[in-house]
Amino acid sequence: MAMTPLTGVLAIALAWLAVGLAGLLQVDSLRLVARVLFPLGAVLALVLLGVALGALARAPEAAVLPLGLPDLPFHVRLDGLSALFLAILALATVGISIFAAGYFRAGQGTAPGLLCLQYHVFLASMVIVLLADDAYLFMVAWETMALSSYFLVTTQHRIPEIRQAGFLYLLIAHLGAIAILLAFGVLSGGSWEFTFEAMRGNAPTLSPGWIVAAFALAVLGFGAKAGLLPLHVWLPEAHPAAPSPVSALMSGVMLKMAVYGFLRVAFDLLPAGRWWLGGALLALGLATALFGVVYAAVQTDMKRLLAYSSIENLGVVFAAIGLALVFRASAFPELAALALAAGLYHALNHACFKSLLFLVTGSVLHATHERSLGRLGGLMRRMPWVAWLGLVGTLAIAGLPPLNGFVSEWLLLQSFLFTPGIPQPFANMLIPLGAALLALTAALAGYVMVKFYGVIFLGQPREAALAGAQDCGWLERAGLVWLAGACVLLGLMPGAVLGLLAPATELLTGATVGSAGGSALWLVPVAAERASYAPIVFLLGTLAVVAATFLAVRLRYRVPVRRAPPWDCGYPAQTPRMQDTAEGFGQPIRHLFQSFFRMTRELPAPTDTAPRYRVTVEDLSWGALYAPITALVDRTASRIGVLQQGRIGVYLLYSFATLVALLVIVL
Repeated sequence: MAMTPLTGVLAIALAWLAVGLAGLLQVDSLRLVARVLFPLGAVLALVLLGVALGALARAPEAAVLPLGLPDLPFHVRLDGLSALFLAILALATVGISIFAAGYFRAGQGTAPGLLCLQYHVFLASMVIVLLADDAYLFMVAWETMALSSYFLVTTQHRIPEIRQAGFLYLLIAHLGAIAILLAFGVLSGGSWEFTFEAMRGNAPTLSPGWIVAAFALAVLGFGAKAGLLPLHVWLPEAHPAAPSPVSALMSGVMLKMAVYGFLRVAFDLLPAGRWWLGGALLALGLATALFGVVYAAVQTDMKRLLAYSSIENLGVVFAAIGLALVFRASAFPELAALALAAGLYHALNHACFKSLLFLVTGSVLHATHERSLGRLGGLMRRMPWVAWLGLVGTLAIAGLPPLNGFVSEWLLLQSFLFTPGIPQPFANMLIPLGAALLALTAALAGYVMVKFYGVIFLGQPREAALAGAQDCGWLERAGLVWLAGACVLLGLMPGAVLGLLAPATELLTGATVGSAGGSALWLVPVAAERASYAPIVFLLGTLAVVAATFLAVRLRYRVPVRRAPPWDCGYPAQTPRMQDTAEGFGQPIRHLFQSFFRMTRELPAPTDTAPRYRVTVEDLSWGALYAPITALVDRTASRIGVLQQGRIGVYLLYSFATLVALLVIVL
């Protein structure tokens, strides 16, 4: 068989499986896993990145694998959409795998060789999800992805809280899988043809009711994996429980599998539906984004903060997809392509800066053994590599130019602001409101990142033990540098990135973005006279202003540099306890958005010589939705449990009664 991009991607998936199995040769050998297998996995990811980028410029390629059931073989296909998400997977995996080679330690739960197998099965399963061209293979790969990630989440399975977090993740993952399976059943129209090609052919025959049903099931199924409201509850529990490279892989890459799956169903397999389907998704995405950023602002655990931030960012991505669906249904393909490109760009950006920040928290956790923001601080002096590279990710996720987070949010705002006269009056009201909510979410995201970075790295250490913190090793630094460099390049080269997104946007909307007179310096998404952005010009201008200011001050005063302690308001006895805490930083948000939270306050006694104030914030979803369901299941299970008497005669009686009932029904 000739080597093509499709066969190359399949070969890399098989190679990842082989790397994972090689870990079982010496299951307890950390040296083999860390120094050979994880670096080899990173090299394979780098090769996959090159293959995926090359596939973007080629025609779609399909094949039937000699696997599966006799009448249900596996179908695979590589097109512009799957190639783009393969590139996202590979780009993040290179940095994460390099970092993981220096991160894992012996004696941390699962044996190193078994952990290596789970990790690379996870990677291979995501590749197959992106290549699957029939519902059968898609669901097999989807479930393999869920199970392998469950075992990775529960790496430290001896801790009860981690086992509980893993169970919650697996439960919601399977609820979502059931919804996806039902969506494919609707799309197949009751036939046994489960290929995506057959579903495309069957789509015009679906009634409006079945189109709505398939769309709703896709939102439920893929939204459960992406962390959309109200199925987000697993995400803040699973990400803190998992090792940091696994958290980075799940947040940066696995959540994008949900984005890919929904795009495949909503744009490729379903016909253009009514505009209000996109409007409903737009509203759900914006609500999820605002919810996630508000909860991130009040967190005191650095990994939970990033987990809620992932909810916010995936909400932004789905809001962009919803806006694209509104434009598509209203026959505005160029604007649909612009909104979709903004969502895809943000998904790519999130894979880089969120992976980077989760890896930063892993380095901090190894150096300090602390996840609580209230016990950190002042680490920039002790961990300069982690601090400066983490600053890149922090500025990127805060949406500051010229880094990558700004570009995608800017494109999405352009999508809102360029809105023409849509025939539906309600949509004309909803879209400007969405622009305002997006701006609010972006501002709060910047607020959250100031808290995250400032509390961890700036100020004075809040605990004496932090004096012994050491910077990360060279492999961890290399992984962080890779992801930080991606954040910079994706921000400085938006025109090139939009060119890479073009095959996917053209496949799904029939239009592309960035061809309206743009140049190497200026990004023009729609028309040159409307709006443009030049990141390189912005960067050079910023550097010129800083340099001119520095030179002006030096030439004006002509005094040597003198270092001195900063002014302390005339009170020299400063202590770390006088710094703003994570709880204090989030207090304004708790006050403004108090209806979002369920708060429990613990006040110190009046005679306490070292008073400490503590507030616990809980998700309202637990009490409003999940607690009643849990109570109902417990009551139902206790009543059904009466049937289990533990006596063989009773069980035989049940079987006899069932047979008699079946005979009566048949006769």
